[in-house]
Amino acid sequence: MIRGLWAAILAGLVMTGPVFASDGGPGLKYSVLKYSDLDGWAEDDHAAALRVFNETCPDMNDPDWRALCALASAQKGEEADARAFFELFFRPVLIEDGNDGLFTGYFEPELDGALSPGGRYRYPLYRVPPEARGQRFWHSRREIEEGGVLSGRGLEIAWVDDPVELFFLQIQGSGRIRLPDGRHLRVGYGGSNGHEYRSIGIELVRRGVYNAHQVSAQVIKSWVRRNPVDGADLLRHNPSFVFFREVNEVPPEKGPLGAMNRSITAMRSIAVDRRYTPLGAPVWIEKDGKNPLRRLMIAQDTGSAIKGAQRADVFFGTGDEAGLAAGKLRDPGRMLVLMPIQRAYAMVPADAE
Repeated sequence: MIRGLWAAILAGLVMTGPVFASDGGPGLKYSVLKYSDLDGWAEDDHAAALRVFNETCPDMNDPDWRALCALASAQKGEEADARAFFELFFRPVLIEDGNDGLFTGYFEPELDGALSPGGRYRYPLYRVPPEARGQRFWHSRREIEEGGVLSGRGLEIAWVDDPVELFFLQIQGSGRIRLPDGRHLRVGYGGSNGHEYRSIGIELVRRGVYNAHQVSAQVIKSWVRRNPVDGADLLRHNPSFVFFREVNEVPPEKGPLGAMNRSITAMRSIAVDRRYTPLGAPVWIEKDGKNPLRRLMIAQDTGSAIKGAQRADVFFGTGDEAGLAAGKLRDPGRMLVLMPIQRAYAMVPADAE
């Protein structure tokens, strides 16, 4: 029986002391919990989570993870075995930095475009220019768009038909271009101009156009389209500018590449702050709000706006429907990182009670 096999492997490693909490440095607190403390744990599809875990686990080089990854890849993915794998080899760790938990959503946009300009396809996606590589700061968005520093240099990857969707593609960092002949071109993050992202939603609130609770991606898009001159100026309020690269190695049916350079999976992959959550680690999500979510996710991505120990961005998938769902998500809750047993207990002082 597989549970007995794992128990033998773990001889001397499984610690059965009390659940405890301790300060983990300035402003940080670590708590090791039991699986019975996780709301909805028993009802999740652990086999689905294990399959996604195996997508990136082989790329984790830390010794504490390598042995677990070898065991994970040998599993058949049956529900009972998958749940036993996580429960035997990991402990849920609640990492708190004093900020409330916050979950948002993201997606892979799909835009209409072409490989050459013409007609409605007038807005280019650019590769990173050679002189911008390695520079801390390059031209701002306003300088790039108004000064034409990229025009006529052969840096264009494709042209799309909507500058607003192109702006949000830059925020997402990756997407698919639907070509006139039905093919798809996938693009990924290729670099940036080094400027910090500045929220245009917050700017709309500051200008008195909307109240904070009214702002969403769809609201912003609608306002920019109704106000083309002021809308263009609003988009340039964000000085950050993202360059792209073609991602030809990913089949159309698979998700975009995440921060681990592997495809991510809808509703099982999340973006995290890697200062607190190791990339590739399983993370238990307890999202509250209108549509509560209790699910084992895998930390396979990062994002410039994802900052904090209790902060995660849930990947919803590709296309408009995924975008609508992702744009509505802004809910409280908590997240717990599943850490290898010995590492979980090492996160607190030996004399913790």
